[in-house]
Amino acid sequence: MVDRWQERAERLVRLLVEKGKVSSAAWQAAVRAIPRHEFVPVFHERRGGAWEVVDETHERWLELVYSNTALVTLLDEVPISSSSEPGLMTRMLEALDVRDGDRVLEIGTGTGYNAALLAHRLGDANVFSVDVESGLVEAAGRRLAALGYNPVLAEHDGTDGLPEHAPYDRIIATCAVSEVPWAWVEQIREGGLILADVKLGLFAGNLALLRRAGDRAEGRFVPGWADFMDLRHPGKTEPAKHPERDHARARVRTTELLTERPWEQTPLWFLAHTRFPPGLRFGYAMDAATGGPGAVFLSTVDGSWCEISTTVDGGVREVREAGPVALWRIVEEVTDLWHAKGNPDWERFGLTVTEHSWWAWLDAPENKLL
Repeated sequence: MVDRWQERAERLVRLLVEKGKVSSAAWQAAVRAIPRHEFVPVFHERRGGAWEVVDETHERWLELVYSNTALVTLLDEVPISSSSEPGLMTRMLEALDVRDGDRVLEIGTGTGYNAALLAHRLGDANVFSVDVESGLVEAAGRRLAALGYNPVLAEHDGTDGLPEHAPYDRIIATCAVSEVPWAWVEQIREGGLILADVKLGLFAGNLALLRRAGDRAEGRFVPGWADFMDLRHPGKTEPAKHPERDHARARVRTTELLTERPWEQTPLWFLAHTRFPPGLRFGYAMDAATGGPGAVFLSTVDGSWCEISTTVDGGVREVREAGPVALWRIVEEVTDLWHAKGNPDWERFGLTVTEHSWWAWLDAPENKLL
């Protein structure tokens, strides 16, 4: 048992209140009551290009556990599971607008800490949580039970929800999805809420809060920013193949768009992804002369690619592109559209989900972006 952890939890609550991450007395009480260190006895910290194990023998273990920090808890060459920032958890839990007696399904059990917060607020009988990783589910169950909490946990592909215990009043996904599964809509009651990180690609999306209304779920993106790991499915997924960027076959032109990293404007980047072909990859190409970062590149699995020089010459930059879709032209067009609409932030974007289709929109559902 860690001595005086309650003092650290209290300091964390005060920090979250100061940062505007939690205002509800009920959720503040939950953060005070749940010992986060019981759920993250071991995690991984990136240092010097390598992952370092941090446990109770590490001098900064307890400090990091009770900070507003996301902690990587499972690696498979890359991080595949984490305990999210407490401030992001409380912001999402408040956005859920739960009431006494509400039944909540969590997609992504992870360490079990978020399920513990829910169980403290709503009671075991009203909390359900699924994760595709059996080891995570088993460990979370042990940690929760040791603290006297016994919500329903299940090893399950989160895409399918948990139909045997439906309907739910709320569904919260602590993972990113490219679209909201219809199974979630089917399992939420009329008027119930779904909160999920909807990402069309890396940085291309945000938290969306949808309300079920008959044959659809509809709502807006939430102000602020959230970034979760993708929802995982059983088995391994082979990475998609991207084209070789052959400069000899490229079309060459110039662009007056001087934005070097359009992905940093996440609403604009989301807008661009409503037009990009699937499977976009982006970043900096290697400069053969220096061995460091060179041109910005975009590529998609249909064979489209472009490279944009980071050097500005006469107010323009050089673009090389090939394949069926002019990817940088899309960035240019959506940048013009974004500016014309007044540089809309996340709260002006929304989503509508039906059984056989879904679309993003700006300001109102009839203003479709997809």
